[in-house]
Amino acid sequence: MLLPTPSVQLYTLADQFSADPQGSLDRLAAIGLRNVEAFDFVRRPAEIRAALDASGLASPTGHAPLLSDELWTPDGSIPTPAPEAVFAAAAEIGISTVIDPFVAADRWLTADGVADIAERMNAAADLAATYGLQVGYHNHAQEFLADVDGRSAFEHFVALTDERVAIELDLFWALTGGQDVPALVSRLGSRLLAVHVKDGIVPAENPFAPGADLGVTRTLDQRHPGDGQVPLVEAMRAAESVRWAVIEYDRAPGDVFDDVAASYAFLLENGLAA
Repeated sequence: MLLPTPSVQLYTLADQFSADPQGSLDRLAAIGLRNVEAFDFVRRPAEIRAALDASGLASPTGHAPLLSDELWTPDGSIPTPAPEAVFAAAAEIGISTVIDPFVAADRWLTADGVADIAERMNAAADLAATYGLQVGYHNHAQEFLADVDGRSAFEHFVALTDERVAIELDLFWALTGGQDVPALVSRLGSRLLAVHVKDGIVPAENPFAPGADLGVTRTLDQRHPGDGQVPLVEAMRAAESVRWAVIEYDRAPGDVFDDVAASYAFLLENGLAA
């Protein structure tokens, strides 16, 4: 079985990348990375593509909203671009899989809500195919709040979506959602294209539950892989065909480039990526 290829979600170094795209990518390349996962790319595809080319990096996956009219961020909601604009920008950058990073918690609480998300995702897959692209979904913890037909809303969504729809499982957020993460990875099987490699101490309560304090996401106790509660090694070894091991910190514990380097070393030293 081929090992996943390391990547890094650029949200991890959002401030550094915004201030100096070229310099930030050069530092990632110096660590040994050859791939990144773009975010907020629709408004600046030419800039991102130029910086990637100059650094010798590629962005095979990227995050952009496909399923919501507004996108929640820790700094407030922002309007989302049309899917056509998303896919055109992705194609310009060289992204092959566009991954929706967040669907609000209230839409995951009912069977009808989950069915609507799945229907929108299948429609996005159809449109993406006309651009030669694939789509996917990235979880947080709200997808595990409710059960539908005896399984989590997240797994019900997976069952309702076309096989073309990829899944990117955030291992930290899945644990926050109360999941047996290695077992979930195993059940997702060939649908799992990528994982977000992230460790830390899980919040005492699901921050995306109704009435919970979303502010917790600003003060997460995230740590280097192997120093927290997420069973990263077991989860990644349970994977069937993951292509990308994406390093991410929602809140880096120290110098962000040192933290990325620690995650990269963890993947290689444990034989989890190549």
